[in-house]
Amino acid sequence: MSTLVRAGHYALAAVAAVMLAACAGKMQPAQTLLGQIESTVGATSADAAKYVPDQLQDVQDKLAHLQESFDNKDYTAVITGAPAVLASAQGLAAAAAARKAEVMRALNDSWAIYAGSLPDEVAAVEHRLEFLAEKPNRNMARGIDLAAAKSGLADATSLWSKAQAAFAAGNLEEAVGTAKDVEAAVVSMAAQIKLKLPRAAPRATARAAARSPRGTA
Repeated sequence: MSTLVRAGHYALAAVAAVMLAACAGKMQPAQTLLGQIESTVGATSADAAKYVPDQLQDVQDKLAHLQESFDNKDYTAVITGAPAVLASAQGLAAAAAARKAEVMRALNDSWAIYAGSLPDEVAAVEHRLEFLAEKPNRNMARGIDLAAAKSGLADATSLWSKAQAAFAAGNLEEAVGTAKDVEAAVVSMAAQIKLKLPRAAPRATARAAARSPRGTA
């Protein structure tokens, strides 16, 4: 082998060694950045998944892309792209907290409306059933299954107690969800016994407020 050829081989080997050293030098910073993003996402993923799922998915997709670059030993791409992804990951907590606060305000508003109207409506159904059960009023109860209505009233009363317990425990989602079930039962019973419920407008407002946080849980 000529001296010139050997020199060329040595030069190529030297360049390869330099490139490998440079590559190895970037691997650790790239790995560290990936770890920071993963830990940041992990710390807030539960709330983010519930309140800002689209933003979480976007960050996870970008993280997966960075991981793919890392696996392909394109550490420069990781180091270049990671800061923006890390900033997005760090923003998840604030975004989730803001959305959660919005949801809690809407649920509180819904609960206030239900708590202000449902007890009166349940009482109105109860009084109507007592009225229809009286002997002079039995003609008005023709075609009405009073026994079934009374059973439904008992179920609704039990559900309302469950809703109040959930509210007292700080579980607003369960409280409002159960209150909606009570409302549905009361409205159905009122139709069966030909009762016009009080406060129809607040019920409609409560339904609108309960729907507003969704798009959930």
